[in-house]
Amino acid sequence: MITLLYRIYQIVIGLPVVVICTIVTALEVGIGTTIGNGHFWGYYPGRWWAKIILKVLLIPVKVEGREHLAKDQSYVFVANHQGIFDIFLVYGHLGRNFKWMMKHQLGKIPFIGYACRKSHQIFVDKSGPKKIKKTYDTAREILQEGYSVTVFPEGARSFTGHMAKFRKGAFALADELQLPVVPLTINGSFDILPRTRGFVNIIDWHPLRLTIHEPIFPTGKGPENIEAVRSQAYDAVMSALVPEYQGYVENPDQ
Repeated sequence: MITLLYRIYQIVIGLPVVVICTIVTALEVGIGTTIGNGHFWGYYPGRWWAKIILKVLLIPVKVEGREHLAKDQSYVFVANHQGIFDIFLVYGHLGRNFKWMMKHQLGKIPFIGYACRKSHQIFVDKSGPKKIKKTYDTAREILQEGYSVTVFPEGARSFTGHMAKFRKGAFALADELQLPVVPLTINGSFDILPRTRGFVNIIDWHPLRLTIHEPIFPTGKGPENIEAVRSQAYDAVMSALVPEYQGYVENPDQ
């Protein structure tokens, strides 16, 4: 009975509010970044958009480990990618002004793609050497300005809730600039909306939890440091996953 009532609530109240909130936020970001501070308007409206969506959908959130983050430090955040609710959890509750590194295809999503382009999120396009270089140049500029970036180093959402391998791009970027990497563990997103259902569907109620691990600082520079940090970050993220999703499972499209 509770499940049925929640589904009715989603259809009648939750989803219409999410759509309206998304459109309003996209327009706000577009106008704000055109006339004002791009870093402010590129982050805060999106942060409140994410918080409101989780509140409206009655999804409880728990965050652990914020004390590990220094106020004025730039970080490369790396997280497991369980589903689209990862976006709302990290954007709304990490508590840092950052830019996303995301697939360039996401720029085609109505309103969301527009807001991402206007707020200078970093689109990852691997269709050629020049576009790959442009991606890293943009990320490098953001980090050198004192902001942070957030990456899903698996490269795609999980089909099973388990983690796939981490690609090395984010770790190479952190190595080049000698910045700390902060692993983030996301729990609950896969249980809300598995990838196999697609983007538009009725969701299941489930709590979300974000675990912010201690930063991993570079101990050298070059391939050995990249691999060491990647391995440490992977182990840290894995360590906080619920038992159901422990262990490596390959993603078909990784």
